[in-house]
Amino acid sequence: MTKELIHATMATTAETFAARTDRVRSRGPEESAALKRAARLEALLGDPHDPANPHGLTALFAADDRRETPAETEQLLAEAGLGAEFVPAEYGGRLTRADLLAKVLRPIFRRDVALGFGAGITSLFATSAVWAAGTERQRRNTARLLTDQGRASILHHELAHANAILRDEFTARPAPGGGHLLSGRKDVIINAARADAYVVYARTDPARSPRSHSVLLLDPDQLGAGVRHLPRIETTGMRGCQFSGLQFTDCAVPEDALVGRPGEGVALALRTYQVNRCLIAGTVVAAADTVLHSAVRAVTAGRSRPVARRWQGPLTGVFADLLACDSMASVALRALSLLPDGTHVLAAAVKYVVPDLLRENLEELATVLGSRGYERGGSAYGALDKLVRDLPVAGLGHAGTAACQAVIVPQLRALAERSWFAQQEPPPELFRTGAELPALDYRLLSIAGGGDFLAASLVGSAARLANVRGVGGQMAALADLAEAFVTELRALREACRHLPAITPGSLADPAVCVLSDRYALVLAAAAVLGVWEGQDGSDPFLAAPAWAVLALSRIGGRLGIPVPELPEGCVEMVLSELVHRFRAGRSCDLDATAPAQ
Repeated sequence: MTKELIHATMATTAETFAARTDRVRSRGPEESAALKRAARLEALLGDPHDPANPHGLTALFAADDRRETPAETEQLLAEAGLGAEFVPAEYGGRLTRADLLAKVLRPIFRRDVALGFGAGITSLFATSAVWAAGTERQRRNTARLLTDQGRASILHHELAHANAILRDEFTARPAPGGGHLLSGRKDVIINAARADAYVVYARTDPARSPRSHSVLLLDPDQLGAGVRHLPRIETTGMRGCQFSGLQFTDCAVPEDALVGRPGEGVALALRTYQVNRCLIAGTVVAAADTVLHSAVRAVTAGRSRPVARRWQGPLTGVFADLLACDSMASVALRALSLLPDGTHVLAAAVKYVVPDLLRENLEELATVLGSRGYERGGSAYGALDKLVRDLPVAGLGHAGTAACQAVIVPQLRALAERSWFAQQEPPPELFRTGAELPALDYRLLSIAGGGDFLAASLVGSAARLANVRGVGGQMAALADLAEAFVTELRALREACRHLPAITPGSLADPAVCVLSDRYALVLAAAAVLGVWEGQDGSDPFLAAPAWAVLALSRIGGRLGIPVPELPEGCVEMVLSELVHRFRAGRSCDLDATAPAQ
C-alpha cells in the first residue's frame, strides 16, 4: 500500500461504508475464471436457506442426521465437472493455482464440510503424489479418471498416530517375478467403498528411516482376492461421509503401480501435505462464515434497531478473525505457486492457527446463538452444531496440531539464527489481489529450508507504518500493533537461538510447544498486515485499517502482548460491513462473494 493510500484511508469513516456501492475489483483472467466457476456452483446449489432446496442446508443437515450421503447433491457436483478442478490444466483439468481452487470450493464448504470432503477434495489429496512424481502414463490415466467423475482415496495414516506416516499400517514386500505383495489394514478411510483408485503409502523397507515408505497407485478392480472391504464406520462428525476400512493380505500389486522412486513416500507426503493443509484451512473458513451469518440473523431477525451492544464484540471479533484466517490461508496458498520452495513451515502454521481460531470463534458464536445453535431438523441455526462436530473429523483436531508442531519446532532455531531480521521481503504479488502468479506445480514443492518470507514481510510492514505512529486514530493503532508483533518476533529470536538440539521428546516439552504457538500467531499477524498493505483501494472496507486493527488486536491478545485501545469507530466500521454483507448475502471472507441468484 502506497504512502498516499495510507493517508487516504485515515480519512475513511463509518458513513463512507454505509454509502458505498458494492466493490468492483481488478482481477486477472485466471482469477476471474475461477470466481465465475464458483458463482456457477453457487447457482447450481441454489439458495442455502430455502427449505425446499434439495441442495440447501435443510436437506444437507437432514442427510447428516440420517448419516446418509447427500447423493443428489454429490451427483450434481460430479455432473458439473468438479473432478476437473483437481486435475492440472496441462492434463486437461482446471487446476492452475491452489488459491483459486479454494475459491471454487468455498460454495460447497459453505454448505457442508462433509460434502466438500466426500464429493471431491479427498481425490486431490490422494492424487497429489501422482501430480508430484507420477509417470506421464499415471498422470494421464489419473486425469482421465477424475474428469470422468471418478474418485480417488488416500490410504496413509491413522489419526491416533498424530498423522505420523512412519507407522506400520501397510507394508509392501517384493513379490516373486516383480511387483509387490501388499498387506495391512486401516479401518477409517474416506470413500474406500466407492473409490476408483487407491493411493497407498506403504512401508517398503523395514528400517526406521525417511526412505522406508513408497507410494502405490492401485486400481481397485484389478486387486483380486487379496483385498477385503471392512464395514462402514460411524463417526461423530462428517456423518454423511462414507468412512470404511480396507484389509490387504498378500495382495499382488504390479511394478508399474509405484509412484516416484522407491522410498520416496515420506518425502512425497511432506511435500504434498503443504497443499492439503492450506486448502483445508482456506475452505473451512467458508463453513464458519455460515455460522457467523446465522448468528447475525439471530440478533437482527424481525428487528429494525441496531445490533445490541452486548453482541457487537463477539460478532465483529469473529468477523475480524475470519478475515485474519482467510488472509493467512490465502497468502500460504498463493505462496505455493510463487514461492514453492519456501512454504513448508508456513503451511504447517496455517493448519495450526486457523483451526484454533475457528474453534474459539464457534465458542463465541455459541454465546450469541444460545440453544438455537444446536437446533436440528433443518433449523437455520443448526450450522454451529454441525461444524463443531465436523471440524475434528476433518483433520483439524489435536492430531493435526501435533503433526504441524512436528514441522515447525525443528525449524525454529535455524530460522532464528539465519532468517528472522535477515531475509528479504517476498514479492508484493504475494498479497496483491488480481496479481498474476505462476501455476501450481507439485513437482517444485520443497521441504528443504526456504527461510521465512512472511516474518520478513512483517518487519517491512512495521517499518513502512512507523511514520504514522504519532498521528492518532486507527492508522496509529495499526502502526503500534505492527511494532508490537516485531518486538514479539525479536523475543522469539532470542528464545529460539538457545533451543537445544531437537529430539523426538521435544514435542512433549511445553516450553518448546509454546514457542511454536507464538511463532504461528506472529505469522498470522504478518499475513493480515501484508493483505492490508496489498489492497489497491477498490474495496474501501479492506483498504481501511479498521478490520486489520481489530484482527491484530485479537491476535495480540492471544499472545498476551501489549495492544492499544481500539480506536473510536473501529468496531462500528467492522459491524457496519458485517451487517451489510449479511443483508446482501455476501460472504465474510476477503472476496465478499455474492449469494446464489
